[in-house]
Amino acid sequence: MITSNRDARTTHSEPLTKAGKLRQMLTSPDLEFIMEAHNGLSAKIVEEAGFKGIWASGLSMSAALGVRDNNEASWTQVLEVLEFMSDATSIPILVDGDTGWGNFNNMRRAVTKFCQRGIAGICIEDKLFPKTNSFIGEGQPLADMNEFAGKIKAGKDSQTDPDFSIVARLEAFIAGRGLNEALDRAHAYAEAGADAVLCHSKLATADEVMEFMRQWDNRVPVVIVPTKYYATPTDDFRKAGVSLAIWANHNLRAAITAMRETTARILREESLAGIEPHITTVSEIFSLQGNDELRQAEGRYLPARKAPGAVILAASRGQALGELTADRPKCMIDVRGRPLLARLTDTLKQSGVRDITVVRGYAKQMINLPGIRTVDNDFYEKTGEVGSLACAKDAIQDDCVIAYGDILFRHHLVDKLMETAGDIVVVVDGQWQARSEEHQGDAAQPDWVRDFAACSLPFAADFMDEDAPVTLTAMGPDIAEHRIAGEWVGLARVTEKGAEILRAEIDAMMAEGQSKAGLPDLFSRLVAKGVEISVAYVAGQWMDIDQAADLNQAKLFL
Repeated sequence: MITSNRDARTTHSEPLTKAGKLRQMLTSPDLEFIMEAHNGLSAKIVEEAGFKGIWASGLSMSAALGVRDNNEASWTQVLEVLEFMSDATSIPILVDGDTGWGNFNNMRRAVTKFCQRGIAGICIEDKLFPKTNSFIGEGQPLADMNEFAGKIKAGKDSQTDPDFSIVARLEAFIAGRGLNEALDRAHAYAEAGADAVLCHSKLATADEVMEFMRQWDNRVPVVIVPTKYYATPTDDFRKAGVSLAIWANHNLRAAITAMRETTARILREESLAGIEPHITTVSEIFSLQGNDELRQAEGRYLPARKAPGAVILAASRGQALGELTADRPKCMIDVRGRPLLARLTDTLKQSGVRDITVVRGYAKQMINLPGIRTVDNDFYEKTGEVGSLACAKDAIQDDCVIAYGDILFRHHLVDKLMETAGDIVVVVDGQWQARSEEHQGDAAQPDWVRDFAACSLPFAADFMDEDAPVTLTAMGPDIAEHRIAGEWVGLARVTEKGAEILRAEIDAMMAEGQSKAGLPDLFSRLVAKGVEISVAYVAGQWMDIDQAADLNQAKLFL
């Protein structure tokens, strides 16, 4: 390796900037490596893997934006991507700056903006604007050598970080001009102030690059991009005196391969079952996004707020499931390898619900999941939902979700429930008629009882975009069809005030001997007394497990 004839500034008493770290890599006595990234996420992955620097590839960034590598993405659009990449990482970024996006004046402005955003360096190529990718076609025209040298000088005069690096990319071999022109241009660019030169070749062997290294006088470091001559042993580059090797587009190419395979398989199989074990988990995405840091920051800067709790009613057996519930309640039947109750509590936890109380009854010893609290309704055979809820009355405090124990739903239903204003809120599926068509014939089953809701406003296809408050006017299985606005999902929420109202009404119903009543009866009583119950409309995305046939649907739902 060689050391630049300019001040490398590697002896700072203060910590190195990102530009200083890149300069240190360029002048290191060892062969260094940087890896391609094209957005904030891929940049994080590069740093996570252990690379010391990032190559912000023009090809990759333009492809990720869905445009060609012909300067179709403006430099300000590239700058926006780079800002996300820089903010997401602590390692230096060397930008593929194409031809500098114009003349010396465009170059000056680009360098200034890059320095402001913590970008470590720019690599510009001596071709004409708009550029053409080096691997497309033959005999590409080159920029005038003196004009390009002026562009380098303009960039060096404009940098606000003294360690910011400008790498001059030699396209002589790409254009078929040969070694002598490559050397002439390299010397001119070094004289103009380039901190390194990038010797580029599209041959399948490293012959051109190696000959350049043999003839080069080591005036400034040399950077290479072994995309085409990838079979050359890396140690050959090390022995030749190369300073920096760029793995230039492989994250993007790997991502395209994986996305095509995954997308095609999902289309072909119409299921996620075969894909899910082989792809990154959602929690890993959260980790890369820095969710843990956000939670810590929330603890420092937000006022303390107790996480919402939940009460799940799971005391019944579920007779219609037959032998499946011979030794366990239906909330504990297996749904694709996990108990139904476990899937339900996981969905609640995804939306921030923490303190979960489950009301047990039939085969109560089977309900023993970690992370839940249980209360027992030992009279479950003689009581209904109100009787079960009375057993968990002490858990209905503050912000509390109330749910049936035999339902599956997407977590965004809980999010919608939590976002809807009101002291008592119920989730209503406005697409109840579509659900009727899906379950034709099920109404004859003894356990398939539907709790319909009449509301102050009907559900509409574009209702999700409206802000008009909706309230419940009645709930139950016997509402006249012309009044039905939707079907109650089996999810409700109360605030501290709503919890107080609910507990008082439960006490009243128990005193009246109404322990066999259902939750729709409870809500209807409250409405009749003038209590306002808000409605959170949803469009499908849930199901209940009432009979064996529902388990097959549940597998598809998940």
